[in-house]
Amino acid sequence: MAAGDFWNDTQRAQKLIGETNSIRNKLGPLAKLESRIADIKVLAELVTEEPSDAGYAEIRTEYDEIEKELGTFEITVLLSQPMDRNNAIISLHAGAGGTEACDWANMMLRMYQRYAERSGFSVAMLDILGGEEAGIKTATLKITGEYAYGKFKSEHGVHRLVRISPFNAAGKRQTSFASLDVLPEIDDTIDIQIEEKDIRVDVYRAGGHGGQGVNTTDSAVRITHIPSGLVVTCQNERSQIKNRASAMGVLKSRLYELEMDKKRAEMERHYSEKGEIGWGRQIRSYVLQPYQMVKDLRTGEQTSDVQGVLDGDLKAFVEAFLRGKKRTDITEDDEE
Repeated sequence: MAAGDFWNDTQRAQKLIGETNSIRNKLGPLAKLESRIADIKVLAELVTEEPSDAGYAEIRTEYDEIEKELGTFEITVLLSQPMDRNNAIISLHAGAGGTEACDWANMMLRMYQRYAERSGFSVAMLDILGGEEAGIKTATLKITGEYAYGKFKSEHGVHRLVRISPFNAAGKRQTSFASLDVLPEIDDTIDIQIEEKDIRVDVYRAGGHGGQGVNTTDSAVRITHIPSGLVVTCQNERSQIKNRASAMGVLKSRLYELEMDKKRAEMERHYSEKGEIGWGRQIRSYVLQPYQMVKDLRTGEQTSDVQGVLDGDLKAFVEAFLRGKKRTDITEDDEE
């Protein structure tokens, strides 16, 4: 960075600055932890020589704080994949279950908005399609903040809800499904070429709830990438130009992910991994009846605080995934 020609290539310079800041964000806390561990060792020696309840209490308090900081530092180190620091683009889709599934997709939308807020990220709605009776069929959001993709990638997959249906007069237990796709936002340091001849751009009037805020111009944009068949839409801005730019950004992210999938031939492809949004595909179950439980079927992480999870408290599930925790038990209910 001290080189005289450092700023000759602006894109390369910005990329290196980002990498440098990422390294500093790891080395700084590491040095602090090493210093605190050295201090607590000295404190332990002093208390051993002159035992006292106050001394033991001070060691316990310091130990607990160091343990907490170490856990936070571990997650930062685990978020080391090339795209982990990027913003995230997430898409929700209602699956099997009709109106119930649309309502469940809407509950998930709120859950992830709350989780983003808890994590210090900002959220922008790029596109949303409401259900016929309630909830949403699809929604696409942009989550902005450092390590947004790294934290949200653990949520990619099918989510299953079991509850007493509010839409069933008989009050029967209902199972619903919705899925979440998670993509990293592609920045200018990654060159994704899209030829104009390979895309079809359609404009239309954005939907709204009426009143003064309704959009009366054809500002919504739908872009179809003909070679891949990918379709992206954006209608959150009043400007057609801004909506097109946002839609192109989402398209680049999806094309990048498809290309990465080709290079990971030994793994399931990103879009086939999820498969049908229904039975046997779920990564997590949210059971409200006949008992209260949220259980991740990959890591085995679980909690009975269902309301807390639906309010965005996903930290335990995200961290279990990042640490590579694997479940050891299989139940009949999970196999369903």
